[in-house]
Amino acid sequence: MLNTGDTAWMIVATALVLLMTLPGLALFYGGLVRSRNVLSVFMQCMSLAALMSVLWLIAGYSIAFGSDAPYWGGLGKVMLAGVDSSSLSGTIPEVLFFAFQMTFAIITPALIVGAYVERIGYGFVLLFSSLWMLLCYAPVAHWIWGGGWLAAMDVKDFAGGIVVHETAGLAALVLALMLGPRREQKPPHNPGYVMLGAGLLWVGWFGFNGGSQLAADGGAAMALTVTHISAAAASLTWALWERIKLGKASLVGLVTGTIAGLASITPASGYVSPGEALLIGAIAGILCQWAVRAIKEQLKIDDTLDVFAVHGVGGIFGTIMIGVFTVVVTWILAKLCALITPLRVSTEDEVEGLDYAAHGERAYDLNS
Repeated sequence: MLNTGDTAWMIVATALVLLMTLPGLALFYGGLVRSRNVLSVFMQCMSLAALMSVLWLIAGYSIAFGSDAPYWGGLGKVMLAGVDSSSLSGTIPEVLFFAFQMTFAIITPALIVGAYVERIGYGFVLLFSSLWMLLCYAPVAHWIWGGGWLAAMDVKDFAGGIVVHETAGLAALVLALMLGPRREQKPPHNPGYVMLGAGLLWVGWFGFNGGSQLAADGGAAMALTVTHISAAAASLTWALWERIKLGKASLVGLVTGTIAGLASITPASGYVSPGEALLIGAIAGILCQWAVRAIKEQLKIDDTLDVFAVHGVGGIFGTIMIGVFTVVVTWILAKLCALITPLRVSTEDEVEGLDYAAHGERAYDLNS
């Protein structure tokens, strides 16, 4: 039966999650790049929001939520076939559930943007992201949230730790390895943008995690609360650890800790207490900072009823296989897309900056 309270909350949550990409993620990433590339980041985020919305309607939603088959949702709900304003998904209109999930399908490919900014071809971004959302993100969403094989194994992912952050993170790593390092590495051109973007992401995350309860109830309230606590704790521990290691705590570091805490609490936000969220965030602020440095600078029992063997190993294996699936599909799609449109822009375009080279615009009048 339709619940108007649940419906009202989910409308708000949907708007909040879209806010995370536009303008939250765009500002966060845009502030971190050189000034000559800020418009290219904005262009990528805005374009992906539009493109993923259309593709989610055409086929993405059906692949993810069209049926409860083990591996593939099918094409029964292409273009929302059979869905109208009276159709329900639990206690909310199905078209609203479609819209809420669409905002997840938007932000997940957009998260990958951070791995390849300043050196990626615009056409490649659009082509690769389209195929990746349909062939990687949507199937994984089906496996866990759409009644697929991992859902049948009781794999827990409340709001997207696996579906969103693991898939996007691994895809980002693959693309970064394929592209190679930037020819010029400069400090963030606008830390103020970074802070504004992080603030919008923090607020939007209330819809991301709280909305994943799909109801206006105590579970949603708890998810929102633990999300905030984790973000706050990670912000503080990141800044503290940065001060201990480097002598000063930076604004960019502080808000990067915020995002680390938000991402770390996402899969557990429906299952933990505020105290546990405090611990998760506190550890995340240090652990993620260590991981950043490691990636950049080094990269290099008597279980009577077999509970761990069945449920533990099964869940771990399923999670690992998501990672393997994401890596392989990302590599294949990237190679195929590169045959059609260049993966990396020319040296001249990269040095000149993608704002002008790709889009014929500049964010700043350097002569004024």
